[in-house]
Amino acid sequence: MPQESAPLIETHGLCMHYAVGTRPVSVLRGVDLRIEAGTRVAIAGPSGSGKTSLLLLLSGLERPAAGRIFFDGTDLATLDADGLADLRRDRIGIVFQSFHLLPSLSALDNAALPLQMAGVRRAREAATAMLQRVGLGERLHHRPSQLSGGEQQRVAIARALVHRPRLLLADEPTGNLDDITAESVRELLFALNREFGTTLVLVTHDLDFAARCDRVLRLHDGLLHEAPPTARAPQPFDAVPA
Repeated sequence: MPQESAPLIETHGLCMHYAVGTRPVSVLRGVDLRIEAGTRVAIAGPSGSGKTSLLLLLSGLERPAAGRIFFDGTDLATLDADGLADLRRDRIGIVFQSFHLLPSLSALDNAALPLQMAGVRRAREAATAMLQRVGLGERLHHRPSQLSGGEQQRVAIARALVHRPRLLLADEPTGNLDDITAESVRELLFALNREFGTTLVLVTHDLDFAARCDRVLRLHDGLLHEAPPTARAPQPFDAVPA
């Protein structure tokens, strides 16, 4: 029998909690997860269910209270802060709901940042090509305040993908956009996923958006449930089993 290939992401017994006053509150309770390279995975669930926390753990921006996270075979627990920063710089892209662009920099300079931090030559040329790919070839020298919300998110997507990462993490990437702009950003994310073969893991409240992914994972009460392909129709989050 052919040997099963290793997943890009794998977690075992992942737990996370926050302190509220003197009382710890569990956010994730023993999450096991396996994500194959090149797939599109949506993480859905009600507010406060731990979706963003899970994304932060997968990126190495937070450490779990318990459990293990493997990225492309590397145990994140074996990496120090510098090693995790290098991992994000070289192999992970992140898109946030609120864009997180540097207001003093142009779209071009924002998009070029990951390559410049890595010491890549001709970073601005690569960033220009990526901004053209996301439809902003005429807006290279505009600052974030001169761009619409949708344009700012396209700059953020270009920045997240300019170094051709293996994994793109997107946290509510359409949450601050109107319906028409949100749809254009959805289509762009899926098109780039197909074009670059980048694994896409997105957090979303939009169940229609989630249903267009290869897999839908629902977080509820700190536990992760996979929605089977036959049960992809949008449904209220309170219908998720405990």
